[in-house]
Amino acid sequence: MDFTTAIEAVKRDWLGHVRVTEDDVSPSMLRRIAAMLDLDPDAYPRGALLPPHWFSMFACESARQSDIGPDGHPNKGVILPPIPLPRRMGAGRRVRIPGELRVGDALVKKAEVAAIEPKQARTGTICVLTMRNTFEVGGKVVAVDEFDAVYREAVPPGTKSPVNEGVAAPTDAAWSETKHLPPTLVFRYSAITWNAHRIHYDADYSRAEEGYPNTVQNGGLTMQLLLDAAVRNAPAHRLAGIGARLTRPIYVGDTVTLVGTAVKEGRMEAWVADRDGRLCAQMELDFA
Repeated sequence: MDFTTAIEAVKRDWLGHVRVTEDDVSPSMLRRIAAMLDLDPDAYPRGALLPPHWFSMFACESARQSDIGPDGHPNKGVILPPIPLPRRMGAGRRVRIPGELRVGDALVKKAEVAAIEPKQARTGTICVLTMRNTFEVGGKVVAVDEFDAVYREAVPPGTKSPVNEGVAAPTDAAWSETKHLPPTLVFRYSAITWNAHRIHYDADYSRAEEGYPNTVQNGGLTMQLLLDAAVRNAPAHRLAGIGARLTRPIYVGDTVTLVGTAVKEGRMEAWVADRDGRLCAQMELDFA
């Protein structure tokens, strides 16, 4: 079966498919999350209001060990559609946060396959999968998170994964924070979100099979750290929405700069720059 025919079959079988996951926003999980983010583990007792964007660390998928593939992701068709390309990476998000989440809440996530779009890119054939994750408490929407994952062709053994040369990050910042990304931080975030993708912890696999020079920083963690920094630098505002895009890989062990503008008319621009000043992630934040 050729690629076009295979993709049409996947779209026919999977578009609109919804998977429901329930989770408790438990004090024990909040202790782990706070500690991972270098915060006081006792700062979030039962009933405490959480930062708006922390919803994404709950109701994570839990594939059985026998369903894990050679790259550490669940096998195709177990949780996500069986898109016939071997490599998957996070790319971008669009988020609305109309509600609140508190410690002790019973959270429900409804994960819908919203779009499957094959494309021709500079690196070859790709396919963009969009998942629409709706988080609810007591039947009320807390957040809607549309997440894009890019599926790509494999690189030939021994060759480098194609990476764009990058552009210089903006310099019109109102605030900035320097952040080191040690392996322990990436490990703890991956454990909290139950992410076993081997490029984040297995350097031999990352180099030999996927063509990267080192283990790759988890994109979800990059967004989490940038959001935490942005919220810290907008204390008089409540986060209500996010648009984000990852533009260049960051590697475990790197030191990056989290940067942003002041809030103006309810909006902030924020970004991540690597040690050479190249743009690695961009974000637009809406505040109430």
